Amino acid sequence: MKILFLSENFPPETNAAATRVFERAVYWAKWGHRVTVITSAPNFPHGKLFEGYKNRWKQTEVMNGIRVVRVKTYIASNRGVFRRSLDFLSFFVTGGLAGLVEERPDIVAATSPQFFAAVAGWCIGRARRIPFIFELGDLWPTSIYAVGAMNKGVALRAMEKVELILYRRSARVAALTHAFKRNLMARGIAESKVAVVLNGVDLPRYAPRPRDTALADEWGLIGKFVVGYVGTHGMAHGLINVLDAAEILRPLDDVRFLFAGAGAERDMLIEEAEARGADNVVFMPAQPKEAMPAVWSLCDVALVHLLDRLAFAEVIPSKIFEAMAMGLPILLAAPRGEAADNVEGHSAGRWVPPGAPEALADAVRALASDEAARQAMGTAALAAAPAHSRESQAQEMLAVFEAAMKP
Repeated sequence: MKILFLSENFPPETNAAATRVFERAVYWAKWGHRVTVITSAPNFPHGKLFEGYKNRWKQTEVMNGIRVVRVKTYIASNRGVFRRSLDFLSFFVTGGLAGLVEERPDIVAATSPQFFAAVAGWCIGRARRIPFIFELGDLWPTSIYAVGAMNKGVALRAMEKVELILYRRSARVAALTHAFKRNLMARGIAESKVAVVLNGVDLPRYAPRPRDTALADEWGLIGKFVVGYVGTHGMAHGLINVLDAAEILRPLDDVRFLFAGAGAERDMLIEEAEARGADNVVFMPAQPKEAMPAVWSLCDVALVHLLDRLAFAEVIPSKIFEAMAMGLPILLAAPRGEAADNVEGHSAGRWVPPGAPEALADAVRALASDEAARQAMGTAALAAAPAHSRESQAQEMLAVFEAAMKP
């Protein structure tokens, strides 16, 4: 099968969409499919080009058997609405045009976020008369409104109308959660059109391992109980609540909160922690993908945190599955929904309500004092990980592609 996939983010970027698209595509290429990914020059989240890359009209490379086509875009950091919108729109134009001149594929797929990549994918599919598959990674633009980045108005309503058109005119929709599928069905999208392909983890990359002592020493974590938040520090994550919980737990000298990653709110969080004198909070910059298992090894508990908005009850953060593969107990602070059902259903951790620092602090205190409970949760998490392997997810996506090609 000749697969054309559009994703504005791709390695060496390490956000969820980049990782998800890459890790599945590696399997597709390994199984003999011809995979081309159209993406931008890597710059997320700081809006600065990664070393060795230039923002050219077109540059190609091969990564793990995947042909990667990078196109020129308007580069902006992951903050602010106007410049980010220009970034998204520029990829819609250049990525869409690139897809029109590629060798004709059998199918074209695109992932959200972001929304305009999906628009480009649909345009390519229509122009080249091939099936378009919409991978629904986020209910965009609903999530933009949820974080307060955009008010309800003409622009938002227009995007919602385009969103529905994309769902209706795609050959198939691959939703990352069952809640996303229910949302689409409630809005009139046929159940038969929507497949659920849950997020996952590439098991060969992640496994339980002893704490990396050199890294722990570098960041002052030797002999500490570490609650680790690993991933994007964005508007959707409500991480100020974690600082509030850390402030409550400052009297416990052996507890540390580790923030590892980057994002729109990282600088604000660092400034706020410094202003509070939060010496029990450690900020590690974003690390390359190959270093992530070592970062996870520093953690006694994996913290997964989302803003207290109803829209985020429908998502399952990918870091849940990485933590499972590392055999870590999970502490989830998010609106109760599919993520909580997943963690508690596997007995892999604890759920606390978002926006409640006292509840989060109490949960950390309880986990820190109960090693047996942590071990039981970690064992259950590790046992659950194979059910969410990236390899099986790649197989499920191929089934979606094959179904889309049938008359």
